Amino acid sequence: MFKSIQYRLYFYTALLVVAVAGATVCLVMKEYLFAAACVALIVFCFSMLEKYYRRYNQNFNFLLNALENGDYTFHFSEAKLSAREKEMNMMMNRIKEILTNARKEVIENENFLSLILESVSTGIIIVDDRGIVQRVNRTALEMLGLPVFPHLNHLRAVNETYPELFARLKSGDNVQITLATEREELQISLQVSQIRLKRGMMRVITLSNIGSELEMKEMESWIRLIRVMTHEIMNSIAPITSLSETMLFLHEDPGASPEGLKQNTLEAFETINSTASGLLSFVESYRKFTAVPKPKKQDFSLNALLDKVVKLHETALRQQDIELVVSLPGPVTLSADENLVSQVLVNLVKNAIEAIGDDARREITISVDRPGPDRLGVHVANSGKPIPADILPHIFVPFFTTKPSGSGVGLSVSRYIMRLHGGKLQHAVSREGMTVFSLIF
Repeated sequence: MFKSIQYRLYFYTALLVVAVAGATVCLVMKEYLFAAACVALIVFCFSMLEKYYRRYNQNFNFLLNALENGDYTFHFSEAKLSAREKEMNMMMNRIKEILTNARKEVIENENFLSLILESVSTGIIIVDDRGIVQRVNRTALEMLGLPVFPHLNHLRAVNETYPELFARLKSGDNVQITLATEREELQISLQVSQIRLKRGMMRVITLSNIGSELEMKEMESWIRLIRVMTHEIMNSIAPITSLSETMLFLHEDPGASPEGLKQNTLEAFETINSTASGLLSFVESYRKFTAVPKPKKQDFSLNALLDKVVKLHETALRQQDIELVVSLPGPVTLSADENLVSQVLVNLVKNAIEAIGDDARREITISVDRPGPDRLGVHVANSGKPIPADILPHIFVPFFTTKPSGSGVGLSVSRYIMRLHGGKLQHAVSREGMTVFSLIF
């Protein structure tokens, strides 16, 4: 009868009003048979109204269900309908179009952010409070050496301590770690920030390679070295120049007495000799630093070399009641310059003995491990007091020393020797609080 649902609703609403009025009149007139017919008509109208109201609202239900399920392929017909239904369908199509455009924009933004994440040189890891990795970029995977990274527990493949370390990181933390790749060891700075989303608290962990920053600090150290050298040389030359000018003036003075001239000359020569000796000692320290020969690599037994190093320090160890423990996984062969490596180990053990001082715990350990398939680590640890934080940045700076009789070139030369071997000399503090210097070949 009516093609439009809207008109059918109007019709059955009007029929319901008539039926209610008829039933009322019949009851007043006690025409119960006609009243029963009117009641039946009322029930029929209600059922038809419910049916067509449900059909009238089904488009809304369909729209909401489709949007909830992410289906944007639907389209509501806008032909052969009443003006009201046509307007309603046009409005719902418009809503779908707006939401479709918004969804496309969100997808574009996600793709854009994904492109940025994959393009930056900083590793980025997004992890929830359960340790599940929600997002990780390619740079982070390459730094960690992992093909996939679904959970923090997978960091055990990199280092046994890293799952716990990463899990403890909090917003504002800045931690430095070392990651060994196939080509090199990376100095990585971990920084953390967090944000609360609908699905929970998310932590954003960034991994930054700070090797270039360390190289810049090293360049600054060289500049400081040049300043130190200039200062020392100028301090030594200035009095020599001044005394020379004074002696020339005295010798040219015809009124100077021979005895006085002789005494002044002796004092001047003593001062010049003392100053020249200090300058010579300084230059000798510099010569040691710059005269390290190019390594002549050949295979040798690291076990035998460590035995020699221990024997060299037996007297000092016995006198100071220090226990030295050597831990080796078995016979180890190293391809390097044995004399230069021996020089580094002797210097580190000597420093370890001096660092223990009067501490109650008197222990030095030398251990060997393999941090990577092509890497070998030799670690010299001592139980002395840790290096103070204000001194730590300068320990590898040439001529920097806190010892009254030290030259300040031992650690500098040792690190230089390790770099000539293509390796590294690193400082760390162990879990037990021991100061550790590691030779990484």
